[in-house]
Amino acid sequence: MVSLKDICRGLPLNPLPENRGRRKGIPHAPVRTPNLTAQEKKLALRNALRYFPPDIQKKLVLEFAEELRLYGHIYMYRFFPDIEMRAYPIEDYPCKTKSAAAIMLMIMNNLDPSVAQFPQELVTYGGNGQVFSNWAQFWLAMQYLSEMTEEQTLVMYSGHPLGLFPSHRYAPRLVITNGMVIPNYSSRDEYEKLFALGVTMYGQMTAGSYCYIGPQGIVHGTVLTVLNAGRRYLKAEDLSGKVFVTSGLGGMSGAQAKAAVIAGCVGIIAEVDEAALMKRYKQGWLMEISNDLDHCIARLRDARKNKIALSLGYHGNVVDLWERLAYELDTTGELLADLGSDQTSCHNPFSGGYYPVQLGFEEAKQLLSTNPGKFRTLVQESLRRHVAAINRLTDKGMFFWDYGNAFLLEAQRAGADVEKKGANKTEFRYPSYVQHIMGDIFSLGFGPFRWVCTSGDPQDLATTDSIAMSVLEDSIRRGVSTSVKQQYHDNIRWIREAGRHSLVVGSQARILYSDQRGRVSIATAINRAIAEGRIKAPVVLSRDHHDVSGTDSPYRETSNIYDGSAFCADMAVQNFVGDAFRGATWVALHNGGGVGWGEVINGGFGLVLDGSTEAEERAKMMLSWDVSNGVARRCWSGNGYAYETICQAMKDNAALKVTLPQKVVDENILEQALKC
Repeated sequence: MVSLKDICRGLPLNPLPENRGRRKGIPHAPVRTPNLTAQEKKLALRNALRYFPPDIQKKLVLEFAEELRLYGHIYMYRFFPDIEMRAYPIEDYPCKTKSAAAIMLMIMNNLDPSVAQFPQELVTYGGNGQVFSNWAQFWLAMQYLSEMTEEQTLVMYSGHPLGLFPSHRYAPRLVITNGMVIPNYSSRDEYEKLFALGVTMYGQMTAGSYCYIGPQGIVHGTVLTVLNAGRRYLKAEDLSGKVFVTSGLGGMSGAQAKAAVIAGCVGIIAEVDEAALMKRYKQGWLMEISNDLDHCIARLRDARKNKIALSLGYHGNVVDLWERLAYELDTTGELLADLGSDQTSCHNPFSGGYYPVQLGFEEAKQLLSTNPGKFRTLVQESLRRHVAAINRLTDKGMFFWDYGNAFLLEAQRAGADVEKKGANKTEFRYPSYVQHIMGDIFSLGFGPFRWVCTSGDPQDLATTDSIAMSVLEDSIRRGVSTSVKQQYHDNIRWIREAGRHSLVVGSQARILYSDQRGRVSIATAINRAIAEGRIKAPVVLSRDHHDVSGTDSPYRETSNIYDGSAFCADMAVQNFVGDAFRGATWVALHNGGGVGWGEVINGGFGLVLDGSTEAEERAKMMLSWDVSNGVARRCWSGNGYAYETICQAMKDNAALKVTLPQKVVDENILEQALKC
């Protein structure tokens, strides 16, 4: 077994490690079908071999060709490191700077088998969210980070470490871009080809920026979504006895079971992959599992009647579950579901993100690799059945929302009945959760703020939890608006529940939704606690790219932007650039994320707090911009939220004077202008 020091020495070439191929007993990414020509296959091999000296190339070319033929991509399984992959305490990393050590810690956390969806294919979540494109890139990146000084910046091109470049101490130590393909070529088919060639990579959101913290990240977002869905759709603060039906227990979607219980409702979640289901069950995120629909319906009825908080995993296809619920409605008149959504990786429907109901899981995986055209046809047929069953239930009073996984977009493309008459391109029969639920929260500046305790000590995490609660409680005492106060109370409740529900998977991390004022206050309080020795090691701040100003995504994060700019990516790019020169330790910009390749541009960051005065100043500068950029855009873009409320949020969050839009008071003047 290799050590961290070995990892930092660069590619192991003398001797070459044994090629053990795909390991048995762990989940693997679906086989890709890029349909390369003979010349393109040569190019893919040439691109992979250029990481190795000529004498080594002769030993590797045949196995790389075999990987390309069998799996549709060259992962370089021979170089899968024989190390316990996890977030080690920051002091264990042999680096010249704490910043570099923190980045290494975050990379290894993303690839931890308890965190990553397909660790040997370097996929963290979402079915195809890569950390790197191949294992040579991992070894080289770790070597560069171990050598880095505070006067250098590592540049990453879609997983490829371009090198260490002269810089200065105030610049980011790492700049990442993923999938930045010219717009006219950002299609799914082009992506499959370019990824197979090894020249671009889909980083999802926090996979390719090394900031994923396991499913806890989306547990919190799902808790808030379900709570606010109850408030909006059911007019209920108490969700006991209410039933939430959804699907997906893989990467981020694995959070839904735990979130349902924290929200106090009955959650039933379908999953076709038994390995994913069992992983969540063994982690304690699912309370019960069953492959029997009769049993599931009986348990649902009992928990609903007795108002028991329950997370029940159904091992089967969610279409079967929805159709059974529709059958129960038709035969008994009983509507068993109150809330519904979907969290399959539907942004990637034809490459393993969504499995058709007509086939069993293993049979479907086989068809995916042998006849992708037939697989696509069955997926679209399944989506039509999926939507038909949901429509039957919503007609009788269930509330359904799109959870930003491109479900309604792909259903529309499949010909399902999701049209909303007279709507614009980003609106469907059902709203996205941003349009009806989380968008209003974003408009106030609230989003998924995160931190990681690099000591690896749970006591440090407990200290940061206490600090965060104290900051929010103090803010409430000093006076905030009613809407902000509700969000602070929800997050105080979350912190208390998070400690009780053992949400840590991988690194000692926490997430909460906070506005600009809260983020800056929590960051400075944590930094001072490090300086005082109450926290033993640096803390890494980050966020989900799915945030106030991190992402331009017309079918998710910016789906409630109605001035026509939902398809423009200025905000995410400005966010990335602005964070870079305001103090971020690293920044990332991605094409693709959440709803798929070519559908979104998103930016992210990492910031290391080390207890220094400089770290506090960086946090104040960077976090202020990171939030107010997005609040200003939402204020200016007319997102449907109360005009006065969002303008007030802009004033509360912005550190400098900004241009506020003038409200068009009289719609009649627009009508008159059109008649001229």
